[in-house]
Amino acid sequence: MREELISVIVPVHNGQAYLKNCIDSIEAQRCDHLEILVVNDGSTDRTAAVCEDLNKSYGNVQVFALDDVGVSAARNYALLRAQGDYITFVDADDRLCPGVLKYLYERINATESDLAGCRFVSWSTEEDWDRIRADKRQGERADGALVQERCFDSYQYLRDSILQDNCRCWSKLYRRSLLAKVQFREGLTVGEDTLFLVDLLPYLGQAVETEYPGYGYYQNPAGVMQRPFTSTYMDQIKCWELAQKEILRIDGELKSVTTAKIITAVMLTAGKIAACPSGERQKADAYLKKCREILGEQMQVKSSAAYLPRGYWLKSKWFYFLPGMYVRCYGILQAAKRRLSGGK
Repeated sequence: MREELISVIVPVHNGQAYLKNCIDSIEAQRCDHLEILVVNDGSTDRTAAVCEDLNKSYGNVQVFALDDVGVSAARNYALLRAQGDYITFVDADDRLCPGVLKYLYERINATESDLAGCRFVSWSTEEDWDRIRADKRQGERADGALVQERCFDSYQYLRDSILQDNCRCWSKLYRRSLLAKVQFREGLTVGEDTLFLVDLLPYLGQAVETEYPGYGYYQNPAGVMQRPFTSTYMDQIKCWELAQKEILRIDGELKSVTTAKIITAVMLTAGKIAACPSGERQKADAYLKKCREILGEQMQVKSSAAYLPRGYWLKSKWFYFLPGMYVRCYGILQAAKRRLSGGK
């Protein structure tokens, strides 16, 4: 690898159980010019102690402490302090597969792109991770000629990548110049990645996405998407509503597909509420009503039905016209699934 510096930004909140393994996987990337910026965002467990140990163990780890400002503000804070020519984001409970930063660096330069992305591999146990690492060792000979990839201009990246559910800010390496005029919109916790990528589009010349399986996504049972409903789940609706405004400035013909994204976000949020115990569900009733109100507005764009996941248009109509029955049936179904899987 040449002399350019890569900055890795790792926001963490109560990640004492995961952070060291995450940082170890980054340090194992075989990159001589690497800085790691860890932002401890208001952790109340032993994360601060883990950060201190990492700072002592690795000379290229910088640690910053914030007062629970949220993941978007934490990333922005680190972006302002990063010195790298290239920047990437890693969540504290995830890990990087061996060699991925070198691979993305090579692809971003070989294709003269502004960002390079790779495929992620999900895991939930150390045994899963060991199997992934073993597969990666067998495939480390992979290069651009052996791994499928596709280059996109800005509009193609919107239509054929972001709107095809490649909405994550992680598993990508960015040129610093691309991020110079864009930050994460703060105060948003779920769906902020999508909005960040959409905000990048006016400055994006070319992107390359590869099938290289380089990012280890941990299916964390305590992660944001796995937790019981909280008001922050409404952010995924808000983010798609804000993203739609930006996207329609680029191409007004994308109204149907972006509306389908909003409907999907509404139904996922309503499902979270429906899965709550009855007492918690009653407390969230105002959010459920808001979901139904937004859904009614979006269903006016009937052409969006063609872009919804299978069965979602029918589920959407059921929820809108018979919300009480939908919520009760959905709650019963989820409770049955938990019992069958051995959960509570």
